[in-house]
Amino acid sequence: MRRFLLGLITFGVIGFAAFFVWAWHSEIAPVRAADSTTYDPAVVAKGAALASVGDCVTCHTQPGGKPFAGGYPVSTPFGTIYGSNITPDQDTGIGNWSQAAFRRAMHQGVTRKGEHLYPAFPYDHFTLANDGDIDAIYSFLMTRDPVQQANKAPDIPFPLNIRLAAAGWKLLFLRQGQLVPDPQQSAEWNRGAYLAEALGHCGACHSPRNFLGAEKKGEAYNGGVSDDWHAPALNEKSTAAAPWTVEAVYKYLHNGFDQYHGHPSGPMQAVAENLAKVPEADVRAIAVYIASLSGTDDAAKQQRADAALMTARAKTPTVESLAATTGSATTGATDGATIFAGACANCHRSGGQSPRARPVDLSLSNSVNAPDPGNLLHIVLSGIHPQSRERGFIMPGFATTLTDEQIVALAAYVRSNFSDKPQWTGIDTRLTQARKHSGP
Repeated sequence: MRRFLLGLITFGVIGFAAFFVWAWHSEIAPVRAADSTTYDPAVVAKGAALASVGDCVTCHTQPGGKPFAGGYPVSTPFGTIYGSNITPDQDTGIGNWSQAAFRRAMHQGVTRKGEHLYPAFPYDHFTLANDGDIDAIYSFLMTRDPVQQANKAPDIPFPLNIRLAAAGWKLLFLRQGQLVPDPQQSAEWNRGAYLAEALGHCGACHSPRNFLGAEKKGEAYNGGVSDDWHAPALNEKSTAAAPWTVEAVYKYLHNGFDQYHGHPSGPMQAVAENLAKVPEADVRAIAVYIASLSGTDDAAKQQRADAALMTARAKTPTVESLAATTGSATTGATDGATIFAGACANCHRSGGQSPRARPVDLSLSNSVNAPDPGNLLHIVLSGIHPQSRERGFIMPGFATTLTDEQIVALAAYVRSNFSDKPQWTGIDTRLTQARKHSGP
């Protein structure tokens, strides 16, 4: 037994030593940031578009903060990790990072100093990107205004706060290498696949994860969770009332609205706002790829989408039907129909108009047809608002004007009247969770 234990300990020590040697990365020497005028404007413009595809500014800008200066809290099952300062500040940003150091961070998840980055930074997707595109993003970031703002330490428990734990995660789940084009697909499809899988990291939100926080590759695009929002399935498991055609995906991503699916909300709103700054050809390529996940017969999908739209508009209540429904209500202000008539029907009825444009017919809403009521509850609580200085669709939030009992009744009414999916259960419990993320 002693020989066995000694052998086991020896094996463990040798294994850990080998792992430590594998995980160790040397520091890359700091550099002095070049003058921003030395970067090729065409390359900077390319990097700006690619950074918008990657939605970089969202996770690297705290609410009310300066762009790319870090501090944005990213919630994970293991704690909160904060986006880092990626402005060209020499002391707190990446101003002293060389191009090689930036490439290593994107491809391997290792900082200039040799520290392992947590996989909340999706280097498992960025590793698929080619060097030319990574260098273009580097050029773009190095021409931003430097901001001196110290990075926040991750709020995660021991031993996960030891950076070596991230190296162990990489050993299990990180597979480096650029994305290989599919010769059976068109150039446009391959371009879209590259943008969506590498820089856009769409699967990071729209795929389920295992207990160690890695994407379940065998269940890609089956739906996932992002910041307490349900990221819907984009493949054949989609619960959307209308199929996702190429044109629908394109309008949703580039224009911020599609009549068959509505407006982006939650984390997806920022994605769409950034994609509006991307060349239309690239957004359309992404649409071609994403639409193909649920089938490639676009004509057949369009027919089903048009049929779903007609059905949805037939369900949309009129003033007369609302009056009849609420007139027969017996439970007063907690009755879902009454609350809908008072708080929602001004926009979400036949002939209704929102302040900027007619909202989607509720029967087509992704949130109404979702397997979980969380998205609808978040929208009811917080509304939909364009970012500062951005144009967009507006819906007020009702977090302080409706009680929990009223919101639960409203959600149940909307689900039962505007969706053919099974009724939600546990709406009250899910509302409590949503309030914690949405504020008061």
